[in-house]
Amino acid sequence: RKQAILYAMNNDTQYLSKEKHQELQQELIRLKTIDRKEVAQHLEDAKALGDLSENAEYHEARERQADIEDRISQIEDMLKNAVIVSQHHSSTVEVGSSLTVKKEGASEMECMIVGTEEANSIDGKISHQSPLGMALMGHKAGDTVVVATPKGPVNYTIVKLK
Repeated sequence: RKQAILYAMNNDTQYLSKEKHQELQQELIRLKTIDRKEVAQHLEDAKALGDLSENAEYHEARERQADIEDRISQIEDMLKNAVIVSQHHSSTVEVGSSLTVKKEGASEMECMIVGTEEANSIDGKISHQSPLGMALMGHKAGDTVVVATPKGPVNYTIVKLK
């Protein structure tokens, strides 16, 4: 299993919770059905204004269209390469693990290892590709890991895995 996780981390795999997967699917539907139609209408309206070379509305609509198409492509790639993970209990840290860590000289903090799309440090969701996430992967409760930071190495101890 560890080999499979390491292999998956080396390709385009996106680790997503079931909720985030559903959220991305809904966003994709909205982008394709509503946002595309709206921008197409803005383009038509802007074209009706005349000279396209100096038409700010037209250029703005084209930029919005490009942004929408980029996001659609990004979401489709994520969903195509998605692995749904759920919070689980394991003896080692992996994507989906919830744990308590203690930074050297600081108080304990609760965190969960997630895929990059869901990372949010304020909510304690740490990307498996972040320096801290990579350092924690594969370790057990009681282990101390060293994370390189701009201010120098910092030690984190895994207090417990939940």
